[in-house]
Amino acid sequence: MKNLVKLTLLAALLLCGSTTYAQKFGYVNSQELITAMPERDSALSKYQKFAQDQQSQLETIQVEFNNKYLDYQKNETLSESAKQLKERELQDLQKRFDDFQQVAEQDAQKMQQQLMGPVITKAQDAIKKVAQAAGYTIVFDVAAGAMAYYNEATVTNILPLVKKELGIVDKPAAAK
Repeated sequence: MKNLVKLTLLAALLLCGSTTYAQKFGYVNSQELITAMPERDSALSKYQKFAQDQQSQLETIQVEFNNKYLDYQKNETLSESAKQLKERELQDLQKRFDDFQQVAEQDAQKMQQQLMGPVITKAQDAIKKVAQAAGYTIVFDVAAGAMAYYNEATVTNILPLVKKELGIVDKPAAAK
């Protein structure tokens, strides 16, 4: 009989304990957060300038290639050895263009990571800080798109709290 009372008491305590510890779930759209961050605008403008410089260099090589190709086409009276020399020049120039384009793409990816890395880290740190301070068990990132379903009525959008943590003030909507 004592064991039955102890078992019943233990079951009641476990049930009460699990209901008093309600888990809190939140969600945030990290893309929307990052878009609202002023650091993103600065990083984006630096990246765009870098990309424009790379594009300008590519265009310079392309113009040089086009000019030499037109010159090659105009000179029909070139000797066979001169033609071969011009063709080699064009091939080398095309290879230089292709190589530069490949390196430029790699450099652009590195630059984007260097510029956006700190912005993303700052956003993640703010999300973590807000989630811990508010006692959230899990915070889903809806921008990742990995969730098949969630009930918005039972999950809290913490984006406004994170924006507040970062000092981001929403801009008023434009008048129609």
